[in-house]
Amino acid sequence: MRVLVTVSYLGTRYVGWQFQENGPSVQAALEEALRQAVGTPIRVTGASRTDAGVHALGQMAHFDTQSSIPPERYPFVLNRYLPQDIRVLQGQAVPDDFHARFKAAGKTYTYRFYNAPHISALALPTSCHVPLPMDAHRMHEAAQVLLGEHDFAGFAAAGGQTKTTVRTLMEAKVERNGPAVTFTVTGSGFLYNMVRIIAGTLVYIGQGRLSADAFSDALRTGSRLCLGPTAPPEGLELTRVFYDPVWQVRGLASNQKGANHDE
Repeated sequence: MRVLVTVSYLGTRYVGWQFQENGPSVQAALEEALRQAVGTPIRVTGASRTDAGVHALGQMAHFDTQSSIPPERYPFVLNRYLPQDIRVLQGQAVPDDFHARFKAAGKTYTYRFYNAPHISALALPTSCHVPLPMDAHRMHEAAQVLLGEHDFAGFAAAGGQTKTTVRTLMEAKVERNGPAVTFTVTGSGFLYNMVRIIAGTLVYIGQGRLSADAFSDALRTGSRLCLGPTAPPEGLELTRVFYDPVWQVRGLASNQKGANHDE
């Protein structure tokens, strides 16, 4: 049986989703919990290889098992063995040819800023502290040029592995609620560090350190030099992964038959 689980985690103390030898990973913790639960080693495949320090509300992962545990019971079973900063929220059976990564039609990421001289202790683990004022309205307006299908070659950090840098964004909004400024972006896929590069550029635009045309310039030239710094990982959250037909029901990119997964 192939099981799909929804996983939420606080990425602060992990080297990322994917197993690495230089520190603890979310994937390794989940596989260890499965081993303890069913008694045999099980490989888990995630929808997104989130980086060190990046969080997730809706990471999706699948695994194959011969266990008799009902799929919907896996949150109760696995959370007994997982550390408290990793929680399985949902489990469901999926067809044998389902793949959490390659069947994904799109993703939503959220990047959180805390825009005040001093950051709240509660916001510290999951927000990027920006002590100097920034204009959220100016940031939102600048981000609208990113909507649609573009070649985002200038928005990728070195080290990504992708066949094409063309992506389609359907949502890019910046909202302020007191000191909390939130950037939400939905797209067919994202290049390596693409969301964090956009977020870092938005800060510079909001503070007047970059022109509001910075995104247009980067899209036109393909140059990373047009953009701001890469924002730190602690502000980033993988919020949701979309699969058909949910993606089509939302009316978002129903013609996309596969997302790219480099973020």
